[in-house]
Amino acid sequence: MDTPKQYCESINLPDGLSIRTTSELYSKFTDAIRANDAITVSIPESAEADLSFVQLIESSRRQAKAEGKTFKLSTPASGSVLKVLERAGFIESFDQEDSKFWLHKEV
Repeated sequence: MDTPKQYCESINLPDGLSIRTTSELYSKFTDAIRANDAITVSIPESAEADLSFVQLIESSRRQAKAEGKTFKLSTPASGSVLKVLERAGFIESFDQEDSKFWLHKEV
């Protein structure tokens, strides 16, 4: 008997994470997209990001879109990751209630 897919998986990146090493994240995101209908990645305020993280997000969003899945990010209203994602054009809306940015702009 097949195991039913989870509807949504939330991936919480660890506090203090340096997103400069993305190879293990790439595998984690790819596996989650394949196994679920929707993915939300929560990024802590203390995380750092560079171009390789932006590329990881872009490729993950493209993969999710190609498979008809939903890929969202949430990040605190401040921090270095937010600034990197704003410069990359990923910020689409602000959720006042949760004080998080939800990024779900179409690729």
